[in-house]
Amino acid sequence: MSLSLTIDLNDQDLEHFTSALKAAHKAAGDRSPDEIIAAAAALLEGAQKVKTPDFIRERLERLDDMIAMVRDEGWHLDEDDKQHVLSALVYFADPKDVIPDHVEVLGFLDDAIMIELCVRELKHELDAYDDFCDYREREARKRGIEPSAVGRADWLDSRRDELVDRMHARRQREGNEFGMGYGSSSGYGKTAYSRAWRPSLFRFR
Repeated sequence: MSLSLTIDLNDQDLEHFTSALKAAHKAAGDRSPDEIIAAAAALLEGAQKVKTPDFIRERLERLDDMIAMVRDEGWHLDEDDKQHVLSALVYFADPKDVIPDHVEVLGFLDDAIMIELCVRELKHELDAYDDFCDYREREARKRGIEPSAVGRADWLDSRRDELVDRMHARRQREGNEFGMGYGSSSGYGKTAYSRAWRPSLFRFR
């Protein structure tokens, strides 16, 4: 038997997480990109040691995608776009947690909520990256190459540039700076969606 629960967070509830992000930015002001990425990666590593519900695992997978975006040699984000993603990941470099991560089932609930907000803020980045990964895997298979061995290839550049331009245009149209826009989510419940290769750290149990 399963049980479905819906959690509605109003603006006042969300303010807690906005404040937490601001505090994390202040606390992690001197952290390097590598340290921010390592802290987010450590969260994923810890999540694989405890039982987590499906809705939390789905969001942890999207955190994995955000980390992959700044690690992926083929995607090679420019510095401004990389900083935009790191501004989301910096929350996970703050060791303070509302719910201790080792608590079974609910330990990563607060992290999942923050991931959800980051996913909404980075919707266009994630959509573009998903499309890029799909294209890379499809074209690599045609060439008889493993996607993990492609690296930065000439035949990827034009598609990558096209997707980055689209990402910039959509982001500019919405006028987003990282300030917690609460638009629609990205990447959940896609029917018949097979996640293409990317330099992932998270593995479902």
